[in-house]
Amino acid sequence: MPLNHGRRLRVLAAGLLLAALGLVAGGDALGATLRVRAGESIQAAIERAQPGDVVEIERARYVENLRITQPLTLRGLDRPTISGGLKGDTIRITAEDVTIEGLIVSDSGDSLRDQNAGIYVFPGSHRTVVRNCDLTYNLFGLWIEKANDVLIEGNLITGKRDYQSSQRGNGIQLYNTHRARIIGNNISFVRDALYVDVSHDAVFRANRLHHSRYGTHYMNAYDNIWEGNDTWMNRGGLALMEVRRLTVRNNRAWANSDHGIMLRTIQDSTIEGNVVAGNQRGFFIYDAEYNTLRGNTVVDNVVGVHLWAGSKNNEVEGNDFILNREQVRYVGARDLPWGEQAGNYWSNYLGWDRDGDGVGDVRYEASDLVDRLSWRHPLMKLLLASPAVQTLRLVGQQFPLLRAPSIVDPKPRMLPHNPDWSQWRGRHFPRPQ
Repeated sequence: MPLNHGRRLRVLAAGLLLAALGLVAGGDALGATLRVRAGESIQAAIERAQPGDVVEIERARYVENLRITQPLTLRGLDRPTISGGLKGDTIRITAEDVTIEGLIVSDSGDSLRDQNAGIYVFPGSHRTVVRNCDLTYNLFGLWIEKANDVLIEGNLITGKRDYQSSQRGNGIQLYNTHRARIIGNNISFVRDALYVDVSHDAVFRANRLHHSRYGTHYMNAYDNIWEGNDTWMNRGGLALMEVRRLTVRNNRAWANSDHGIMLRTIQDSTIEGNVVAGNQRGFFIYDAEYNTLRGNTVVDNVVGVHLWAGSKNNEVEGNDFILNREQVRYVGARDLPWGEQAGNYWSNYLGWDRDGDGVGDVRYEASDLVDRLSWRHPLMKLLLASPAVQTLRLVGQQFPLLRAPSIVDPKPRMLPHNPDWSQWRGRHFPRPQ
């Protein structure tokens, strides 16, 4: 007996509902899963795949140079190895929405001219995801160019450590990108762990950058966040140059042979809560204006802060400068005030606090006569604690003609803001005996 019109509509609606539920329950119903086993070709599976498919790779060693030209997921099972055979790029991505996870990617070529990489993300390959991979013995770990919204997370990246530093590539190279997220990677034995150029609105968080030339070499990039990164045993930790509107928060830079954090030609940025310890220079600040530096712990560096080249109009409050051999090396024509609102802590402050409000009654001067003499005559540092040198310091304060331009803190704090500063003592770059 034919269905009436109302019943036909109800049957049709039920069928559509069941189809929809089937799609939801299936999860990967829109994409098939292809399996690659030892001895088979990964590239052949990639070419058979349709957009949105998943290519799963069983544990084995595969010597191939892969080319991914459509959206798909390349997933390792029990960490298989893909070797590029020491030529070209091991994996080259030229499509949007590609995910690579759980692989060991190794043995790219070594042409700096061709920028050989473990994974080369070509222009237009937006929303690429690389997570939980080992990228080892590649010239560049990842080269990412003109690709937006990439996520690089949880990877271990080591370079061609038997090459001289100048002949290695960088761990992650970002060029002309937007909204990249570089999170939780461990990068070492490359030229620069992170090289960032003309890349904006990015987040760099919880990365471990060590045993390279620079933890980051960073230029011409705006509106980025650097948060919770560790940089140690490099020539320089964070080198942030020619930038604006950065947030540099809660990073730790120690035991770098030159600087912990370089701020060069930087404006309108906030640098707060960082620990900078055991470096040749804690902060190197050059041509920096209209920035805020607050709550940083600068401890046990040879020079706490090296400041010059017109670095002014910065708000410097609530920082701790502790046991640096030279607290501040300042090159300028006139006094520069720091700490006008809340003051900073200086471990070599010799003043007193008669009213017990936690603020010294006499202002602090960072670069007085004794400091200037010790720059010219380094052996004088052996006598810094002697009564004669302390008397010379007081004489310099009483006779303005003997003064040199200095960082001046009118409200020096009597106690450090960071109660845990002592754990950062002694973390130095190893120097020849």
